[in-house]
Amino acid sequence: MLAALLLATFSAAPPDLVALGVVVSPRAEASVAILRSGSRTRVVRLGETAFGGRVAAIGEGSVSLDFGGARVELRLAAAPAPLAAAAAPARPDPLEDPATPAREMSRDEVQRRLALETPRILTETTIIPVQDEQHVTGFALTRIPEGSLLSDAGLRPGDVLTAINDVPIDSLTTLMALWPRLQNESRLNALVMRDGRPVSLTVTLR
Repeated sequence: MLAALLLATFSAAPPDLVALGVVVSPRAEASVAILRSGSRTRVVRLGETAFGGRVAAIGEGSVSLDFGGARVELRLAAAPAPLAAAAAPARPDPLEDPATPAREMSRDEVQRRLALETPRILTETTIIPVQDEQHVTGFALTRIPEGSLLSDAGLRPGDVLTAINDVPIDSLTTLMALWPRLQNESRLNALVMRDGRPVSLTVTLR
């Protein structure tokens, strides 16, 4: 009886487990989910384990995990509407949007704000991969928290992030792998598609 109780306890989903976001790929194995329980956040793929459960399915509005034979579905607070694939004809040279000119930020201030704002950014930011045929050409930011570091850097809801410092953003793995490298940069340049035209957003770190 005690063994059964312990097994049930350790195979149950944590009561505060939530799905913060998903990136759904046409290939199920390439889809990614962002989960949080307490102060811990995990980025997981199909079949991986997190918080005592195994990721069984990743959909546009939910993530399903198996806990000791019991399936738990975690629904996102607001599932984004599907986004049409971006066409990839020849594009004009990127312009600087007059409404979002080049900005300058203190590196220490950026680090401080990241420490404070990361939970909110993870919770309130929604991204969707944009594809041209079978290739990811960027990530659409369908939701961004107002007044956050992201919005202060010039990003807007509806922007499609296609490159950072000349590195094409062709997968979530690429985007996440850039973070250690960008910490040593003094200038960050993001190329986004905005209202059908390329726009360059620049932040200088001092």
